[in-house]
Amino acid sequence: ITRQAPPPARRHAVPPRFLRSLPASPRSPGPVRFAPCSAMAAARSLSATAQTLATALVAGERRALSKAITLVESTQPASREAADELLSLVLPQRDASRCLRLGISGPPGTGKSTLIESLGLELASRRHRLAVLAVDPSSHRSGGSVLGDKTRMPQLSANPAAFIRPSPAQGVLGGVARRTEDVALLCESGGYDRVVVETVGVGQSEVVVAGLVDMFVLLVPPGAGDGLQGIKRGIMELADLVVVTKCDGALKPVAKAAAQDIRAALSVLRPRDAAWAPRVITSSMHDPGSAAAVADVIEEFRATMGRAGALRARRAEQAVSRVWEHARADVLHRLGGMPGVQALIGELAASAAAGSMPYSRAGSLVGAAV
Repeated sequence: ITRQAPPPARRHAVPPRFLRSLPASPRSPGPVRFAPCSAMAAARSLSATAQTLATALVAGERRALSKAITLVESTQPASREAADELLSLVLPQRDASRCLRLGISGPPGTGKSTLIESLGLELASRRHRLAVLAVDPSSHRSGGSVLGDKTRMPQLSANPAAFIRPSPAQGVLGGVARRTEDVALLCESGGYDRVVVETVGVGQSEVVVAGLVDMFVLLVPPGAGDGLQGIKRGIMELADLVVVTKCDGALKPVAKAAAQDIRAALSVLRPRDAAWAPRVITSSMHDPGSAAAVADVIEEFRATMGRAGALRARRAEQAVSRVWEHARADVLHRLGGMPGVQALIGELAASAAAGSMPYSRAGSLVGAAV
């Protein structure tokens, strides 16, 4: 009987995960180290991914748009660089003159998703391509979101001329997500000439979306309060179009009265632009003509503001505000990473909490130190 030699030991091209953390053997001169993938190779891979996505996105591929949005919404530093490169590649291909951004906001339960679906189907019938960015509230405990807005638009979801993307708010105030503006740019670069931003259900002071869109549409339910609610400054004075929803059945006279009260309130407020006076209309999900009426006002707004040059001026003003906002965010991020800043803030915060100095003085000292 001949004894066969044992098979040669299998060598791993990449060491198993459980071996990477083993200590060095007593006979080895030092710890066993395996070279990880270099950061340069990872950066080259992300750059190639951005270029591939840019080519497919400009060609109108929906799958590429979804992947591009996922890249832009990522919080990883390497992904952020790739997202910036992707945006730099596709933005020159975007025809901004054809695009119109709509912000639709209102209290919870107003019927935002219902109106957006009927409006989207109406716009699609007019040969527009529609992208809906639905922002969903995030849990303060788990950080998760239901992202259920798409399920409330079954007909629009099945329409080939529409693209619906739910996004978590992730604790960002103002009813929008952190990267909503970049996602809108990607949609416009992908050939969608009408972009709708559906916000989280908001109140009167959360108006961030008005600084991201060309036209701000506010939805108001009937019987939401007395006439003073419509006169309060805040979200109402930024609306280009106010839609009183659920104007049917027993609520029809209430909705008509609410629309009249809002018209009276807007008449004493100074409009955002001299070229456009805010409109107030009513709508009902049971009335097929409601979506057409809203679409007609939207097209009238685009034509009127475009002729007066007010739309371009509004976009230029928004661009300045957005650059300042991103600059402030970047400065705060860099400030938090500077050595000694956390300790300094801790000392000053303790002094301010003890009452030895005001908080404003503590903040000034931090700014002076850096």
